[in-house]
Amino acid sequence: MQNPEVSITDNVLHFKALGHGAKGVNTYEFSLEFLEPVKTKVLQRSTQRHVNLTVKKAESHWWPRLTKQERKPLFLVPDFDRWLDESDAEMELREKVGEVCGLFPTGIELGRTPFLYLKRGYLFMYNLVQFLGFSWIFVNMTVRLFILGKDSFYDTFHTMSDMMYFCQTLALLEILNPLIGLVKTGVVPALIQVLGRNFVLFIILGQLDEMQSKGVVFFVFYQWSAIEVVRYPFYMLACVDVHWKLLTWLRYTIWIPLYPLGGLSEGM
Repeated sequence: MQNPEVSITDNVLHFKALGHGAKGVNTYEFSLEFLEPVKTKVLQRSTQRHVNLTVKKAESHWWPRLTKQERKPLFLVPDFDRWLDESDAEMELREKVGEVCGLFPTGIELGRTPFLYLKRGYLFMYNLVQFLGFSWIFVNMTVRLFILGKDSFYDTFHTMSDMMYFCQTLALLEILNPLIGLVKTGVVPALIQVLGRNFVLFIILGQLDEMQSKGVVFFVFYQWSAIEVVRYPFYMLACVDVHWKLLTWLRYTIWIPLYPLGGLSEGM
């Protein structure tokens, strides 16, 4: 590249240079309008083959995308060796603060995220309580299955319903949490799953006495709890930035057989 011209005006990066590319020796140029304000000073380092530009954000926080236009420009390719997702960016920020301040949060960090620790504490405790509740159901049903065999199928509702009522009532918070911005998951998927389960639990099983002694109740409860004893600890550890590869693999794999089986059991 020869004589690159780089500038930022009105939050738009302008680049123009003479170089040898797909069109031979030619003048190449592009413009990028950033999603949010950036500093006008551009750090530039040029070689015969590359031009490295460093543009800093006006405010250091997470962006959902780079450019104002939602569709990524065709010529724009992420450098995944330097890519940070949101959790990585937060972890890097905390590490930098920890190095400077001996792991104590600064007033600036607390000012930017005044409810960060309160939110994380609440989400950690919620996921912990749900994990303990569904673990109690899962372990008890497993032990009863080994001791009683098929006989355990027919009194599942009467022995497990109180804890399942508690867990599924508490799960209504999973609809509220994204509504008030505590988590970034969608409201609609949570609404479908939680209300769907609660309809089966409170309306079909809770109100129809003849359904409570059916063997299929065992499979419904067992599949629900098998999914949740993996899902809730995954979210719980994510609140404190702990990631176990095996748990992550299970979180995104175990639902593949269990969700269809659960749907089939609920349908029955």
